[in-house]
Amino acid sequence: MRAIATYSNEGYQDDGDGIQNDERKIELEDIKMQGTINNEDYNPYIHRNVKHPLTNTDTLVHLLKIALGTGIFAMPNAFNHAGYVVPSLTYPLIAEAALLSGPNVLHKYAVPMIHVVNAFTLVYEIGTCCIYIVFMASNFKELTDYFFDTNTDIRLIMLYMLLPLIVINWTRNLKYLAPFSTVGTLITIASISIVCYYIFREPLTFDDGKQAVGSLRGFPFFFGNVLFALEAIAVIMPLENEMKSPEKFVGLTGILNRSMCLVIALYAGIGLCGYLKYGSAVKSSITLNLPQQELLSQAVKTMISCGVFISNAVVAQVAIDLAWTQYVVKRLTEHSNKLLWEYVLRTGIVCITFLLAVAIPNLDLIISLLGALTLSMLGLTMPAFFDCCTRWHLTFGLSRFILITKNVVIAFIGLAGLVIGTTISMNEIIRTYF
Repeated sequence: MRAIATYSNEGYQDDGDGIQNDERKIELEDIKMQGTINNEDYNPYIHRNVKHPLTNTDTLVHLLKIALGTGIFAMPNAFNHAGYVVPSLTYPLIAEAALLSGPNVLHKYAVPMIHVVNAFTLVYEIGTCCIYIVFMASNFKELTDYFFDTNTDIRLIMLYMLLPLIVINWTRNLKYLAPFSTVGTLITIASISIVCYYIFREPLTFDDGKQAVGSLRGFPFFFGNVLFALEAIAVIMPLENEMKSPEKFVGLTGILNRSMCLVIALYAGIGLCGYLKYGSAVKSSITLNLPQQELLSQAVKTMISCGVFISNAVVAQVAIDLAWTQYVVKRLTEHSNKLLWEYVLRTGIVCITFLLAVAIPNLDLIISLLGALTLSMLGLTMPAFFDCCTRWHLTFGLSRFILITKNVVIAFIGLAGLVIGTTISMNEIIRTYF
């Protein structure tokens, strides 16, 4: 017998308050297993009713905009920690369905697992928005310090950014952010091109103290940086859920693979070459290494900060939607002013990210902490566990042994990154700020 989770999107309608009220329910059916699963295919795409569907192009642009965010400019610093050789070598419902499809003993943990995944996702999304604020403020500080010959407090710059951030995060639908994401993606591509110009305008060298293999202590920072840079896991499912043609999202030539192949190549290239260019002098974002006095450098700092400003709204939308649909709206009565409470939530989340950025205005430390704390679980440990659960009744003997061994190794790497990376990052934060 096997528990199969099927999803119903009935009731997935716009509730009139902007955010769609997702009332997907999971229905369990026990079916007999006789070596294969009954193949009367259930097509979940037919049952979708999305009020403002994203086109394939919209989805690709959103995904590239998120993936090509601040992380790519932090990759040279990640290589600084690990050396230049070694680095070269709706999620919650999926979690519930995976446990319900696995061994019977895990079924009772399916619903609690939703809240565990939600918690890690919320921390990740809020932390990412916090990183965006620190990134923008760091670049704007470089500009203001140069033009006004002053040493502006980075926290004051963050305060100036607070109101515009609140306003853009009042946008209530991803569809309306697509044009801004398109502009932001073009800005990011232009910025990467300019950074590449600065990296390659002089020959790269392997000398001047550049390490082939970094110190053991630096690897947790590298681990956190890389996870943060490459993981867009919490945005992937919401984007797929909003698509007009979701069946084109996956597959060998699907939108996800196309975007991720490009992203990985860019990240590895920028990371390695940026480190070979600046060596141990590379900063938390390579844009901060660019010469302040040159107009092109000033332009890239301004452009990428504007691009990240747009990304902030896309990332925050995930946290807002999760908090609203899963926790806030369920506690409101039918007489409550839902529109007002939605704007209160949006404003509150922006203010939380602002306060965290003010408390720890260090891009390197906060990226490493966030990557180790959340993405080691969301991107490594949990997927390995869910893969075991989902395929538990489909594998036997040697196949099951290989499945378990592979996923145990992946989960161990994730847990090691979580414990070691979080501990070292927290120690550095305490030593620096407290």
